[in-house]
Amino acid sequence: MKRDPVAALEIGTSRTVVCVGEPDDNGRMRVTGVGTYPTTGVRKGQIIDFKQASNGVESARIEAEDKAETSIWQALISATGGHIEGKSYDQVLPIEASDKIVCKADMSELDELLSMPPMDPEKVLLHSLYQSYSVDDQYGIANPEGMKCNMLKRSGINIQGQKNRIDNLKRVVSDLKMDVIDVAFDGVSASLSVLTAAQKRDGVLLIDLGAGTTTAMTFYGQLISDIFCLGVGGDHITHDIATGFNIPVMRAEEVKCNHGSALVNIEEAKGRIELPEEVGFDNRTISAKSLQVIINARMDELFKIIRSRLADRELLYQLGAGVVLTGGGAYLRGVTELAERVFGTSCRIGVPINVDGFENLDKPASFATIAGLIKYGFDANNLLGAKSGFGSIFKNIFGR
Repeated sequence: MKRDPVAALEIGTSRTVVCVGEPDDNGRMRVTGVGTYPTTGVRKGQIIDFKQASNGVESARIEAEDKAETSIWQALISATGGHIEGKSYDQVLPIEASDKIVCKADMSELDELLSMPPMDPEKVLLHSLYQSYSVDDQYGIANPEGMKCNMLKRSGINIQGQKNRIDNLKRVVSDLKMDVIDVAFDGVSASLSVLTAAQKRDGVLLIDLGAGTTTAMTFYGQLISDIFCLGVGGDHITHDIATGFNIPVMRAEEVKCNHGSALVNIEEAKGRIELPEEVGFDNRTISAKSLQVIINARMDELFKIIRSRLADRELLYQLGAGVVLTGGGAYLRGVTELAERVFGTSCRIGVPINVDGFENLDKPASFATIAGLIKYGFDANNLLGAKSGFGSIFKNIFGR
């Protein structure tokens, strides 16, 4: 049966994207229309001006509709921000059978308990993701069926965000007469589009470098082992440059993109960068070394914060497949090399590989989240056969 198109929306700090995808004859999802518009009214991934944010969504939607030759009246949307966190939790089930052998009914009962984690009333649950089982004191069990034990335990990660902020995000969409099918965390969405099963099996750290936020998540043994979001992104580097050289923010962004580097290059650092005259500002030059030092300081600090968290949770040894960078910040010169130094493993830029149609777009890694949302909708349609029950899709993908 032919599936209807899936529409996805990402209201980023610097750019709003609307995307339409449809399954092709080979059963893969292909993007048929992408609309983008510079974001205003958003700071660190959070809505601060409804009208401005709404105008950006409407402009991006019109462009996507024209390219895809379809109408968009409902969409999946991504959420990000420092208020979103992943909390680990466990559920334990005594095995009551006389032979103490775990059966499918025990596993189903335990999973049902996991699907109802304790929640702060001010928070909203975005995803409840399953992890490995334990049988008595034996950990890391993928499938305990048929095993003998007294206590069966399973771990999970509860991804939640502040209810009011998620509701504000939904309102921007609903005010445009669009239905919100579901809200998905941006990091989890990005992982669906850029990571392979082998990477998730061997262990990988995915870092999404956005303009206002940075999301980090680790996989090992096909399961998510940690996930968190920091309210720091590329805009902070831009403002550091603007403050350091006393130049306008827009000019600082241009300098960062055209001349910036996450590493201090000894040869390049000897030179100076010319800033042409513009209205209100005279022609001047700035030190290439100073620019590189400013960027390196911020990026090195960011990566070390992530590394410290992974070290505290004893996850650094689980990065057999290295580090994958997505988001617009992945294209900052020298950033992959800096990540390799900080994390002590390989690093590459992650582009959408599980969704087709992004190959010819500029900086495809910056579309990782929206591509993952399209994949999310595609997988939900395949698993559920209808546009309902989307809330369980991640649990099905990451917990099976």
